[in-house]
Amino acid sequence: METLFKEAANEIKNKDYILITAGAGMGVDSGLPDFRGKEGFWRAYPFAKKLKVSFEQMANPYWFEKDPHLAWAFYGHRLNLYRETSPHEGFYKLLEIAESKKDYFVVTSNVDGQFQKAGFSENKIDEIHGSIHYLQCTIPCSNHIWSAKDTKIKIDFENFKALDPLPKCPYCQAVARPNILMFGDFNWIGDREESQHIRFSNFLSKIDYGNLAIIEFGAGKAVPTIRMTSEHLANRYKASLIRVNPRDYEVPKSHISIPMGAKEAIEKIYNYL
Repeated sequence: METLFKEAANEIKNKDYILITAGAGMGVDSGLPDFRGKEGFWRAYPFAKKLKVSFEQMANPYWFEKDPHLAWAFYGHRLNLYRETSPHEGFYKLLEIAESKKDYFVVTSNVDGQFQKAGFSENKIDEIHGSIHYLQCTIPCSNHIWSAKDTKIKIDFENFKALDPLPKCPYCQAVARPNILMFGDFNWIGDREESQHIRFSNFLSKIDYGNLAIIEFGAGKAVPTIRMTSEHLANRYKASLIRVNPRDYEVPKSHISIPMGAKEAIEKIYNYL
């Protein structure tokens, strides 16, 4: 394993640009659930087991129409959890590494805002599935996206229902929802993410072939968007891919696989830099 850490550290040392890609596994060491498998989701949300619904079924705009108090109990609990959770130490070491380079960027499927909380620049993050810290109209009546910083959700945990008042659209007074791309979601307003993606494209336009290291954390196979992005860009820019994952750690030939959690792997690599 020590050889792997040295190889990863050398790849990072020898590159001027860093791309960090991250899935749900990145936040596990902070105490956040990754909802891996139906049983994992049910352990985090026993009410879902009673309803016999999976994460994919619960994370669906359908519930904002059928039962908005249930929908907001689920997303309100997550909003409160993410607000209360502190990023693990690995985030800060990773930021130090990133800021030592000419430039860096983060592409994540996480909606928790942990990278921003750890000090990563808002202008250097592409949240491809949106963010729970922003809201939109459920209809939607317009393309307006607004901050959830003043939104407070109180929950009756016994019945798993959000208490009134629910968040409302400031324009039409319909129920609001998180600005997150859900499963089967045709009403997500992607304008904020599109702006992030433009900044990401501008970052990529500066990179010389062979001068980029990609470090991927906790990106599983169930929704493989992050893994596919990492591999595509590694191939396109002749970049080194360092994949950190305790379970789904397989990598294309000539890249680096580190089979452990994000926090421990970052600390090990950091020690060789």
